[in-house]
Amino acid sequence: MSKRQYRLHDGKKGAAIAVRVTPRASRNEVMEIMSDGTIKIHLTAPAHEGKANDLLVEFLAEILGAPKTHIDIVAGAGGRDKLISVINMDAEEVHNRIVGHLS
Repeated sequence: MSKRQYRLHDGKKGAAIAVRVTPRASRNEVMEIMSDGTIKIHLTAPAHEGKANDLLVEFLAEILGAPKTHIDIVAGAGGRDKLISVINMDAEEVHNRIVGHLS
């Protein structure tokens, strides 16, 4: 039996953030960082048909200065509480950029 050769490689690197979305707000804004670290965001888009999710990705890309392709909703796409992956940006940098956009 021959040994199988495996190539190891690095996966995607970045930060994961917890977000709570309030749709149908008067404007898009980062409201607060809650005591558990969840980022509360208000969005103008309605929740139905994924419109709020699409706007969330666009809004986060804008405030983080990252391409939309680097932002992914990895959990909670159907609810208010979501887990977001931000590729190629560490947690400290994400935190600093979000704090800079607090209302």
